[in-house]
Amino acid sequence: MTTTQEATAPSHGKQVLADLLPLHRQLRHAVPDVYKGFAELHRAAFAPGALDAKTKELIALAIGVVEGCDGCIASHAQAAAKAGATRQEAAEAIGVTFLMHGGPATIHGPRAFDAFCEYAPEDAPDAQA
Repeated sequence: MTTTQEATAPSHGKQVLADLLPLHRQLRHAVPDVYKGFAELHRAAFAPGALDAKTKELIALAIGVVEGCDGCIASHAQAAAKAGATRQEAAEAIGVTFLMHGGPATIHGPRAFDAFCEYAPEDAPDAQA
């Protein structure tokens, strides 16, 4: 991709979250208890259990693809990368959405992978085998 193309290429991760931030702040100011309740639900859903945070975030990323939710995709792509998911793990989780949701997932799936790659541009070497 040329520099001109890179400058005009849409961001499916960082820019989506940046665009949503002021909107969330405005609404959070209007309904703070609702946001507090959602934050508590979020903490409970991602708390350590039989599934680790990485797996839960990959599930959430896949659900974001199925729902066609750009904010969900961006948020959970970031969180999955932070939790240690690799590009291949993200790709495979997104691949399952093609089976479960068909054609629409083939549109939102590549966007989700692009968003994930914004947060995890390169996979770590496999334990320096």
